[in-house]
Amino acid sequence: MKEKGIPTVDLSMFTQGDAQQRETFVRQLGDAFHNVGFVAVANHGIPKSLVDGFYSASKAFFALPEEVKRKYEIAGLAGQRGYTSFGKEHAKQSQVADLKEFFQIGQEVPADHPLKSQYPDNVQVAEMPDMAKLGKELYQTFEKTGAQLLEAIAIHLNLPTDYFLKQITSGNSILRSIHYPPITQEPASAIRAEQHEDINLITLLVGASAGGLQVLNTNNEWVNVLPEIDEIVINVGDMLQRLTNNYLKSTTHRVVNPPREEWHLPRLSIPFFLHPVSQMDLTCLPSCVTADNPLHYEPITAGEYLDERLREIGLKK
Repeated sequence: MKEKGIPTVDLSMFTQGDAQQRETFVRQLGDAFHNVGFVAVANHGIPKSLVDGFYSASKAFFALPEEVKRKYEIAGLAGQRGYTSFGKEHAKQSQVADLKEFFQIGQEVPADHPLKSQYPDNVQVAEMPDMAKLGKELYQTFEKTGAQLLEAIAIHLNLPTDYFLKQITSGNSILRSIHYPPITQEPASAIRAEQHEDINLITLLVGASAGGLQVLNTNNEWVNVLPEIDEIVINVGDMLQRLTNNYLKSTTHRVVNPPREEWHLPRLSIPFFLHPVSQMDLTCLPSCVTADNPLHYEPITAGEYLDERLREIGLKK
């Protein structure tokens, strides 16, 4: 079996297994999130047909002429809905823009929902009528799988099993379709996505069309992440790291440029950034504050933290 750089777990052990299998899964996932921060997940319940459909729609969208795509770049939304053009986003410690463009789909709630004012309408692409429908279906499937993983983490942390479910129901999650165009000239210093950590609770990533994802391991070495074709990659985000006072690890990762002979190949990847509702309290859990691991963070809400980070990466002015 090829070396994939991160541990693997089987989600069906948790969703369909007996008490012992569930216990084993919780331990494996907890250990992976504590030691590595990344894990590959098999039997995750996200239908391949749905992923393929949204993939095709995304590919067709990014192939549209620049002036057409820019119609869907909506000022004032900080890239949280619709299109964000090439070179807008950078890692927080870098001033060099990443070599990517992307399209984002967010939470949809009924008109009378108390959070409606926080969630702008999703952007409908006239040229791609099925993109929004496929995106919504994939979004909801990701929410379900993400909730199962977070339930296991709640058990691992000795929290009530529905601890995260209460916080992520109608949460501020984002489905992002990222297109890294072919590289046409020697990049000044940019790579497809500079090293960074994710902002949210956890990220669920379905197979990218090309390699390039690397994580920084505990020996400070970059390791290639090579999941099997039917696996998704999950990583801890800064909100979960913060909540657990660094017990669960938000690991630095990046997307490197391919070898020169593959510069002509674009790369498409679809991450789902699972966020809670903005009012979630990210104050460190008392059980994660010990003599060996003293308090690292001041109290903050998820919404305040997100706002701060969007400014750091150049999406919010």
